[in-house]
Amino acid sequence: MPETVLDAPDISCEHCIMTIEKAVIKAGARFVSGDPDKKQVTVDYDPAAVSIEAIERAMEEEGYPVGK
Repeated sequence: MPETVLDAPDISCEHCIMTIEKAVIKAGARFVSGDPDKKQVTVDYDPAAVSIEAIERAMEEEGYPVGK
């Protein structure tokens, strides 16, 4: 499974990570972990099941835009 690290400049705590995890798993990712100190989210996903764009959109819909 591909793994990607996304910049998430608006995360600041474990609650933020939990919110992102729920949204991204619901969108189709297999595993999500976050690091509020680094402001990053690591996502493991199957590209045949979900696109990285859909994962980013799920984060953004929860109020956590992905840094570019």
